[in-house]
This record gives sequence, C-alpha cells and structure tokens, in this order.
Amino acid sequence: MRQTVPVPRDTDDGHRLLGAWERQLRRLAPAVAREELEAVGVELLARYGEPHRAYHDASHLAEVLTAVELLADHADDLPVVVAAAWWHDAVYDVRATPGRNEADSAELAERVLGGWSVEPRRVARVGALVRMTAAHDPALGDRDGELLSDADLAVLAAAPERYARYVADVRREYAHVPDADFAAGRTEVLRELLAHDRLYRTPEGAERWEQAARDNLARELAALR
Repeated sequence: MRQTVPVPRDTDDGHRLLGAWERQLRRLAPAVAREELEAVGVELLARYGEPHRAYHDASHLAEVLTAVELLADHADDLPVVVAAAWWHDAVYDVRATPGRNEADSAELAERVLGGWSVEPRRVARVGALVRMTAAHDPALGDRDGELLSDADLAVLAAAPERYARYVADVRREYAHVPDADFAAGRTEVLRELLAHDRLYRTPEGAERWEQAARDNLARELAALR
C-alpha cells in the first residue's frame, strides 16, 4: 500500500515528487525492486517534511530538481547528479557543526546506493557531490559538481517575493538563535557569497541568475545593516 508522504504545504506535490523519484532513480539502480525504491523515496520525503525544516524542505528539493533539469545539458552523469540532489539535505540538523549534515547525508546515500549494487564509482560520486554542497565549491572541471552547486543556489536569484520567503524561512529554521547573533552570522554568509568571483559555475546558470542573485544578496545585506 502506498504511504502518505508528509510534505509541507501541498500533499499533491509530495506524490508528484515520489513519482519523479521512481522514474529518476530507476536510471541509476535499474535492478532494485519497485517496492524498495518506493520505500526509500517515501523515507526521503519524510525527512524533507520534518517539522523543524522551514526552508530545507520538500519545496526546496523540488526547486533544486527543477534547476537540475534546466541545466541538465551541462552534466557528465545526470542520474548521479539527480541522486545527489535528492540526498543533499536528507539529514538536516540546524545545530550541527558545519559540514556535518552534508557528510551524514552523503553517508546515507552511499549506504543505500551501495546496497542496490550501483557501480561503486557512481556511488562514490553521489557522496562526493552531496559533500560538495557544504561549501558550494566544486573542483575545476567538475561539471556535475558545477551543475548541482548552481541548482542548490538558484533560489538566490529568485523573484523578490520568493527571495523574501526564503529569507524568512531560513530565519524560522534558526529561531533558537538570538536576533543579534543571527544577523551577525547571516551578514558573514552574505559577504562571503558576494566575495565570490562567480556564484554560478555553469554558463547557463551564470547567464540566468548571477546578476539577480547579487542584487538580492546586496539588498538583504543592506537591510541587515
């Protein structure tokens, strides 16, 4: 029996994502039983539906997957990128030390995919891509890393209403942090992002999103001041 997927805001969106999961992961793990594939998809969506998540939820996952599809021509191994997108925030603890969530998410992906007899090289690549999202600094020439990094950061270039909701959702996730401390930490994050020569590494991502993202970041930084 199909389980109810606890996705915030829109239950239909959860079922749509589950259908996408089954189609997409079948390309990476063609031998796995449908029931097992579905069960892991349900578990992942339950993770993205955890109540402490305000931004890193199923809506974020859906946006990342949409951006991956948009930039798909840049990929060397698209099924690996898609799998990494699904797992990249599978573990999310707002109190974790930097990089811990990504490391735990990567280990989860490697454990599941390894159990499905996916080629070890591709299992390792999924894990490496998930870990890369901690710093969004893919190695030079890593086209799959460039694609996933751009997709994960696409929200920075969102229209003003969506960007404002993103900012508010991030603050809600860190509601336990006092206002002054949050403002100081967020200011540091924004300054680090703006200091990058390029936020987006794929040609299409840079063309579509670079200037809009910088404008959004600069406005948010000015508001924090």
